[in-house]
Amino acid sequence: MKAAIRGTELYFDIAGMQLAPVGSGFVERPVLFMLHGGPGGDHLRFKQHSLELQNSAQLVFIDHRGCGRSKKTKQSNYTLENNIEDIEALRKHLGLKRICILGTSYGGMVAQGYAIRYAKNIDKLVLVVTAPSYRFIDEAKRYVQEHGSPKQIAYINKYLWSGSFKNHKQVQRFFEVTASLYSATTRKNAKKRFSQSTVWSYEALNQGFKHFLRDFDFIPHLKKISCPTLVLAGQDDWICRPDQSKIIAKEIPHANLHILKKCGHAIAVDAHERYIKLIKTFLSEKE
Repeated sequence: MKAAIRGTELYFDIAGMQLAPVGSGFVERPVLFMLHGGPGGDHLRFKQHSLELQNSAQLVFIDHRGCGRSKKTKQSNYTLENNIEDIEALRKHLGLKRICILGTSYGGMVAQGYAIRYAKNIDKLVLVVTAPSYRFIDEAKRYVQEHGSPKQIAYINKYLWSGSFKNHKQVQRFFEVTASLYSATTRKNAKKRFSQSTVWSYEALNQGFKHFLRDFDFIPHLKKISCPTLVLAGQDDWICRPDQSKIIAKEIPHANLHILKKCGHAIAVDAHERYIKLIKTFLSEKE
């Protein structure tokens, strides 16, 4: 399915019912927008590791503009600002009054921006392995210099920090080389982590690391987020270090932080059962 909004087309898919039969009656479940990482990834990994959440919410999987199966446009249009406004436009397109959002990595940055700007439209927020400002990059650089292999450091410096990917295959190769940095269970869950069906947008990835990820800063505005917020971090996450999540949890008034041990950036794989349980419990809690 695609929604024609704001001069582009966003691909979205749905899992689960909003009005679900339970016993002899029906229960209304929250609508949970699922925002993927990157920038430049797509929604498919959520379908690999988060489908169990459809028993607690109606899941709306979204490919950011220019990503996955959404329409390709100018690279200069692939911005944090547009991603935030696209979520609001999709909410209106679907006729939803209020939504919940789960954002992972870069998707968590989009989610923070949305929750700050449109606080009245959001019921609950789940922020997974993400960061509140450009400062995450310097912290990640320090960590990888200490813990990365020479080959990993070379790939990250050459392609990621400079935003110089040339094609989809180059991005795929990058994540293969850096796999052990992203996940604490690299060999065991290799097939779960790297889906060959993922449509990488190297243009969106380059745009982020060359431009807007270098100067965005939500920290002064996080107190505007008024909804209950669950913050999940991986103890061994190399790119969005747990200290970034600590800042988020400190600044958002109603935030609850969990730092999962023996977990990298791929927290939904490294600690799958706990990841699902924490989110399900959070969604079911009365405000």
